[in-house]
Amino acid sequence: MNQVQLKLIELDKKKEQIKQYYEELRTTITQVHELVGDDGFFQDPSDGTVFQIVKPTGRFVQFEELGYIRTKREGEKRGELSVKKAEEAGFKL
Repeated sequence: MNQVQLKLIELDKKKEQIKQYYEELRTTITQVHELVGDDGFFQDPSDGTVFQIVKPTGRFVQFEELGYIRTKREGEKRGELSVKKAEEAGFKL
């Protein structure tokens, strides 16, 4: 196993944390919106950074040329890569 493969494994294990972060961020933005309203402002008292709540006019969507799928990890219901296919490729699970 080389360093690049180990790095991909490490990053894959962080995906769930990142997903949770973005869910929490969306929830918090909604809560702040309820406080300050559309186009409302607030300031970080620690460094003076000013924030404004806005409704984005669009979203950039990027489709990657390469990706990966994997078998399920312990505790997951399923993975995108079947155990049968992995075993056929010579792996012991």
